Amino acid sequence: MRRGFDADWNRCRALVEQGVIRTLNLDEAQSESTVGSADRVFSVASEMRESRLSRIASRLLLLHGWRRLLLAFIAGGLASFSQAPFDFFAVCVISFPVLVWLLDGAAADSGSGRMQRFAAPFVTGWWFGFGYFAGGLWWVGNAMLTDFERYAWALPIAVLLLPAILAVFYGLAAALARPFWSDGFGRIAALAAAFGIAEWLRAVLFTGFPWNAVGYAVMPTPLLMQSVGVVGMMGVNALAVLVFSLPALLAGEKHVRAGMALAVVLAALHVAFGFLRLSLPAEGDETLLTRIVQPSIDQSEKWNAAVRDRIFKTFLDLSAQQNAQDAARPAMILWPETSVPFILQDRPDALSAIGELVRDDQVLLAGAVRIEGENAADPDARFYNSVVAINSAGVMYDAVDKAYLVPLGEFVPLEDLFSRLGIAKLVELPGGFSRGVTRHAIDVSDGISVVPYVCYEVIFPGIAVGETENASLIVNVTNDGWFGHSPGPYQHLRQAQLRAVEAGRPLVRAANNGISAVIDARGQLVDALALDAVGRLDVAVPLAPANNLRTSLAGTVGWAIVLALALLAAMFRWRQKSLKE
Repeated sequence: MRRGFDADWNRCRALVEQGVIRTLNLDEAQSESTVGSADRVFSVASEMRESRLSRIASRLLLLHGWRRLLLAFIAGGLASFSQAPFDFFAVCVISFPVLVWLLDGAAADSGSGRMQRFAAPFVTGWWFGFGYFAGGLWWVGNAMLTDFERYAWALPIAVLLLPAILAVFYGLAAALARPFWSDGFGRIAALAAAFGIAEWLRAVLFTGFPWNAVGYAVMPTPLLMQSVGVVGMMGVNALAVLVFSLPALLAGEKHVRAGMALAVVLAALHVAFGFLRLSLPAEGDETLLTRIVQPSIDQSEKWNAAVRDRIFKTFLDLSAQQNAQDAARPAMILWPETSVPFILQDRPDALSAIGELVRDDQVLLAGAVRIEGENAADPDARFYNSVVAINSAGVMYDAVDKAYLVPLGEFVPLEDLFSRLGIAKLVELPGGFSRGVTRHAIDVSDGISVVPYVCYEVIFPGIAVGETENASLIVNVTNDGWFGHSPGPYQHLRQAQLRAVEAGRPLVRAANNGISAVIDARGQLVDALALDAVGRLDVAVPLAPANNLRTSLAGTVGWAIVLALALLAAMFRWRQKSLKE
């Protein structure tokens, strides 16, 4: 018992020396704590206000070992409920203050060595991230269940290894904040800036996987999405962590009123700006009549050679249907990702059938596998996951290839090494998919062009801002059938909405089994087909851009916010060290 007391006493002294807590009389505290009670040490040594929240914070400060890591994991897991489809963002007001208090304690664990100073914060942040990503991305494992006998080995990779890798970025955020850690507001600013940088790194390193960025928690509705058009995802991520973490100040005495006032002001500005932008009139009334086809093809049948012709016919039938009240034909027909279950270049009869479907004033955009080479048997052939444009002559007159491929899904990093280990591609095509080089707009009607994004390309922040500058519309084709009835399709749709807001352009989305939707330039759903619904959706897509109150420099503004928070954190840290000296 005495050994445990000594350890807690040393941790308490370290917290005092680092400025996390202040003391009345350490000698008195030590002499009165002969029973070895950590609670007694803290109650005598700390000047924290006597409130329930203060007592909770004091207990969390003294947690160490597996107890601290378990609580970090639980806090991160709870934070995952802030994402779609739950959208319970208020849980982050609990999770992030808990993380702050745990990192307060981790700061006291840091040794004198350079690496030791970062070890405890990194591990604490990693466990928080592991809980967050395990709770928010467990559904990725559903992709392995479509052919369980072949891909059962990959289930732990999807369910555990992917969250473990992504958690490294949150561990890095905690470690980056460590040199700037101080008492009061300073540590909150440091953590917010570090999370902004960590989320940016998650979007760019190793091909990027920015799914469920923490900033999405504060943008569950179009009203709350508009700020991203000014501060970018980086700014939203940093400010979201700032607001979520500020309640940690309530357990102390420093900067409480200023911190709470700042949280209220930021939240009010976030809501007010959304209200103002949505209240502005649209810039024009031009529309494009579009037909979205959602067949809900079972994933187990999608590449079954025996049913390919039946699947193709399903697309043709859904595309050709007419309602009695139809006064005009759609100018654009949109099919989902890899909707054509064979290589179109190898099937001239299929192209002829599409030509018979498409009229002179129409165009079909279809997700399809495109080949460069003589045929699929050509050993030098290259395959692309593409969006192809087909006219009434049955000619593919344009195509855009997917540039961001899914690791282990569409390509295998370090393929030669992994092939020796028996790791095969999850997409069974000769040679897998090749990466698209450039993206360009496809003309679909007089003066109207679209920029297509395949599947999860639409999750990358800011990707459409520059590429759609001269286009009228964003197109996203996807196949979320891999993910079954899970949060995955809802999260994917949410991120597509944000790309429309960032670019100020409407977005049309065709998904194999849903959620297919038409989204206006401000992220509002115009119409949608429910998950697993079979049918088509005819919508006059509003082409008016939403350039009001947005900036093409949102990414720069986001970096400026992160830099300002980092400078504030450095200032508070310098001031604290100066007072000690």
